Order: sequence, then structure tokens, then C-alpha cells
Amino acid sequence: MPTRSDHSHGMKLVILGRDGTINRYRDDHVKSPEELEPLPGALEAVARLNHAGWHTVMATNQPGIGRGLIDMATLNAVHLRLNQLLAERGGRLDAAFFCPHAPEDNCNCRKPLPGLVEQIGERFGVDLKNVHMVGASVRDLQTAHNAGCVPHLVRGDRLAGVDEAQLQEQIALVPGSRVHQDLAAFAEALIHAERRARAESRGESAEPDTAPGDLG
Repeated sequence: MPTRSDHSHGMKLVILGRDGTINRYRDDHVKSPEELEPLPGALEAVARLNHAGWHTVMATNQPGIGRGLIDMATLNAVHLRLNQLLAERGGRLDAAFFCPHAPEDNCNCRKPLPGLVEQIGERFGVDLKNVHMVGASVRDLQTAHNAGCVPHLVRGDRLAGVDEAQLQEQIALVPGSRVHQDLAAFAEALIHAERRARAESRGESAEPDTAPGDLG
């Protein structure tokens, strides 16, 4: 396991949810590698973040383990498949952290509690206030807020049935939340904001503020 000394304090880290963020959400859980269906453009978005110097780590609740719907070997196979698909597009996940507990287990690592994200912060030696966390539910936003990360929401397929008024009402529960159409839009906004900040630090004129879901 890497220690703090293994990583630069300036490490750029994005924490990603899984279901509804990277792959299609299923009410019955992803129970096999064959059921893992990446969302359009999501794998390419991870690769784009990687190429821009961002490390990506996944944080996901997997209560199916605690309920006996899926075992560890199968979960590992699902994540291996995800990494294979990412590699085909030039992307990678630095790690996958998951909570295996059912809600009734009252653990500290099940989102929206911050335990899982705090583990990531310790593992990679980063200040969580500089970490962007992206998910597909208000629970993900709450997790980011509880852990001190920058909260982002992607509409994705998980929120397809939620109308705009309901969505805004939910987002208002977590101050500072930023909303993006999908993971590709988030990646575009993050990279755009970084370029703009870099240009401004050099005293150059910033690009027109046209990126969707801008972070600035």
C-alpha cells in the first residue's frame, strides 16, 4: 500500500462513483462482468482526465456483498473488466475502494458517511479539500460534502426520471454542488478550469468562459 511519501502533495485526484457515473445504473446491482455496461463517453472521459494529469479513484457502495448477491471474486472480476475497457481507451483507475456492507450494518464507510473517502485521502496522501468527487446521486454529493471534497453531480441515466425542479431541490441540499450532463462534460469543465487558472497565473488572457458546467 502506498504511503504519503509515495505521492506528491500536489497530486491531482478525482474520486468517481461507479453506478450511474461510469456505467449504467441497475436496480438489481451489477452482478457479473457481463452486466457492466459503460455509459456513452464515460471511459473516454476517464482517459482524458488521466492524460491531463489527473489520477482517478473509484469509490462505490456494494451492499450486494453484504446481502450475499455477489461475492468478492465476482466484484473483482467486474472491476477487472472495467479496467480492461479503460485500458483499451488509454485510461486507468488508480484504485477502487468499496463499502461491502448492507445499510443495517451501520458502518462508517457506506456513503454518504465519509469513511471510504477518508481512506482514499490517507492512501494517497492528499488534502481532500482539493479533491473533486463526482457521483450520480445526492448521496454522492453528501459524501463529498461530509468528507470535505468538491461535490459534483452527473445527471446520467440514474437521474433520467427526475425533473429539473426536483433535481434543483435535491442539489440545494448540498451547498457548492456543481452539475454536469455526464462524465465527459465534467472532464471538459475541469480541464477547461485548470487551463484558465494556469493562464491567469501567467498573466495571460483567460479563454472565453464557455465550457459547460464550468468549475470556475
